[in-house]
Amino acid sequence: MSAEPTRTTPYDLLGGEAAVRQLANRFYDFMETLPEAAGLRAMHGPDLGPMREKLFQFMSGWLGGPPLYFQRADAKCFGSAHRPFPIDAAARDQWMLCITRALDEMPLSAELRTLLDVSLKRTTEALRNC
Repeated sequence: MSAEPTRTTPYDLLGGEAAVRQLANRFYDFMETLPEAAGLRAMHGPDLGPMREKLFQFMSGWLGGPPLYFQRADAKCFGSAHRPFPIDAAARDQWMLCITRALDEMPLSAELRTLLDVSLKRTTEALRNC
């Protein structure tokens, strides 16, 4: 009998649930405090608590962990969820600034960081609608 192969995903390499939650929370911390992200912050409601949870849940599945966001009754596809908002190059860059700062605080291998940077840039560019 052979052992089950070890599954190593970006979720696992990042550190699992606690690390993904930290990433989501730090992202929103930066969005709330960086003057350079004021335009992005203005796209969100006053209470970021629900958005912090949604980002954590989405990132969990996106990184190869439990697909928490897509188990929600109110889940929308990624593109549909963002379509109502004017996402231009400035909004994309502000989002990337906040996630980059959050990732900078995490102990990541160079290989994982490169993978995440490339994937996040591709994803945010795909969301541009103006």
